[in-house]
Amino acid sequence: MRLPSLNSVLRGQPYIVPKVVQLMENIAEEVLKGNRLALSRAITAIENEHENATEIMKTLYPHTGHAYVLGVTGPPGAGKSTLTDKLAKEYRQQGKTVGIIAIDPSSPFSGGAILGDRIRMNGLTLDEGVFIRSMGTRGSLGGLSHKTADAVKAMDAFGMDVILVETVGVGQSEVDIVRAADTTMVVLIPGMGDDIQAIKAGILEIGDIFTINKADHDGADKLATELNMMLDLDGVEKDWRPPILKAIASQNIGIAEVVATFQKHYDYIRSTGELTARRTERTKNEMLDLLDGRIGSYVRSKIVDNGKLDAYVEDIKARKTDPYTVVGGIMQDMLK
Repeated sequence: MRLPSLNSVLRGQPYIVPKVVQLMENIAEEVLKGNRLALSRAITAIENEHENATEIMKTLYPHTGHAYVLGVTGPPGAGKSTLTDKLAKEYRQQGKTVGIIAIDPSSPFSGGAILGDRIRMNGLTLDEGVFIRSMGTRGSLGGLSHKTADAVKAMDAFGMDVILVETVGVGQSEVDIVRAADTTMVVLIPGMGDDIQAIKAGILEIGDIFTINKADHDGADKLATELNMMLDLDGVEKDWRPPILKAIASQNIGIAEVVATFQKHYDYIRSTGELTARRTERTKNEMLDLLDGRIGSYVRSKIVDNGKLDAYVEDIKARKTDPYTVVGGIMQDMLK
């Protein structure tokens, strides 16, 4: 019997489960062999939450843990995509392979995303040593797609030396990137008004490196001074003080220094054991996220498909009960 095509599998057309499992396992094996098309299909299966995507990850996971994962975050308009593009080219000049995951915001209505970051990196698309994947946030509020971690693992298993994760434009609380990256760089630009007030409540605390892009604009020195003042106010003595760099990504100025600083930070966290600690914490968070997702899906399947949810809602609307009592009862039933 002929195996179904992957496209038919991902569209949810009828298929024979054992054959599909075999197909997915083959995709994982092809990823490990360096097949770029298989990597693209694997990430598609992961992103679309295909029921056998877990089988792909089980096969790939033993081959992960080698790539250096860099987070690039900052407010909208900071030039993150242009900077990411230049960083990738600098790494390629060093002979390293690069994976890029560019996160774009999804529409809260249609679920679609413009995925414009990829357009800004067109110059990399013909480079066999670079793999670019755009992903929508799909409702995630932390600056990342829920499936980013698995996409990173797929690129890692594929053999990428460096993986750059560029988040959506973030504000004060969208700081999930710190949980996904070994090193996090916050990109800022001068002339944003009350610069520090706009960032200090959230993303200022997560930066291992700060880069002021568009440093030829007025206010770059002032912003650097304010950043230094904020770091001084922290009051905690640290062996690694986040450096403040300046760059003009559009002119490829300062890029080599940023890459060199990434390497310095990597050497630091590896020598102090911080790299191991960060990756351990990442594993814990990923396990908890998986548990939350599985438990939530299981509970929803038990109360949505059979119409119980609608009945609960009607009782709550009529004030016959309350959401807290209902949820407590559901949890008791689930744990029996």
